[in-house]
Amino acid sequence: MTDTFTTLEQIQETEGAKATLQRLAEVLTEEQNYHKLFDVLLMQKKFELGLPLVQPTSFDDVGEEHRVTFEQHYVESAREVGNLLIEQGKLGDAWVYFQTIREPAPVREALDQVAVGADFDDRCEELINVALYEGAHPVKGLELMLASHGTCNTITALDQQIMQLPEDDRRQAAALLVRQIYGDLCHTLNHEISQRIPLVSPSENLRELISGDRDWLFSEGNYHIDVSHLNAVVRFARSLKADDPELSSAVELAEYGSRLDAQFQYAAEPPFDDFYPAHAHFFRALLDDGRDEAIAYFQGKLETAADEEDKQMIAYVMVDLLGRIDLEEQAINLASQHLAHVDESSGFSFAEFCHTADRLDLLRDAARGRGDLVTWTAAMLGDATATAASND
Repeated sequence: MTDTFTTLEQIQETEGAKATLQRLAEVLTEEQNYHKLFDVLLMQKKFELGLPLVQPTSFDDVGEEHRVTFEQHYVESAREVGNLLIEQGKLGDAWVYFQTIREPAPVREALDQVAVGADFDDRCEELINVALYEGAHPVKGLELMLASHGTCNTITALDQQIMQLPEDDRRQAAALLVRQIYGDLCHTLNHEISQRIPLVSPSENLRELISGDRDWLFSEGNYHIDVSHLNAVVRFARSLKADDPELSSAVELAEYGSRLDAQFQYAAEPPFDDFYPAHAHFFRALLDDGRDEAIAYFQGKLETAADEEDKQMIAYVMVDLLGRIDLEEQAINLASQHLAHVDESSGFSFAEFCHTADRLDLLRDAARGRGDLVTWTAAMLGDATATAASND
């Protein structure tokens, strides 16, 4: 280390500060000391701009005339150092840089290359933390957790994170857990059936495994998988789309759950108070398998609900479902009837829904009904602007 100090001092005396900083950057690169390298890259730019060097990463001493230039160099340096750390396999350290400059893609792509298997090195916890809890690649984080920590911990982690995940990540996470639970359940059922019916051919189809005269599978409160896991995964499956192959498996999981003893029929908020039958209807509606019957099921729940909050929850589920199966007109009319006055803090915005559905007339009527002049005016002008544009 002393030799390096001496060398840098000599370069400063003979070649100047620019060459000194360049040699320091080379030394840190050779040592793979990339965090310090980041500091030096910024020092180089500050030296070039005639700024103080003592706090190289600080923007406090960067005047407005240099801010854009320095910000651009900061991003480029973070990108350079982040990529060097990815090459080292230090994805947690790399994420610090890429998250700062809001470029998650390189770390996400690197996480995609991580093999999921039984053997993990000491980076496993770091990778799970970065991928799942830091949000770099939640689905990959769940895959890693499933392989290293098991189903229970993974379901608990997803339950805590699912509402913060982007829609597509929620869908992929749900698909991952549906596949896991479905496969585990088929495995256990095949084993139990083989004990009772020797030489029976195994099946990977859950509906086939529990069909026919196999009511004995469920007798005396019998079950074949952790019922709390089943309940959670069926709930997660509401994030699936109609073209997801796992949706058919979710229907079968709901059918299996419907046959469990009453003590395992955990109630949920309306309209999923009859938990497994309600979910089976929801999934079948998405699949266009008995869709009219499924919609009628939820409509009946809505009509018979006595509590206004229950009506709103049921209406919200129906509006989501109808929108996802391309019945937008029914969805907007139902929202207008039951959700027009719901506070947006609930997570549902009637104004946004009307705007997306191009039905600002309904928003205007609802605003007038509650004496909201501001929203009424916005809806009126927006409707008028849209009409004028369509006539041009």
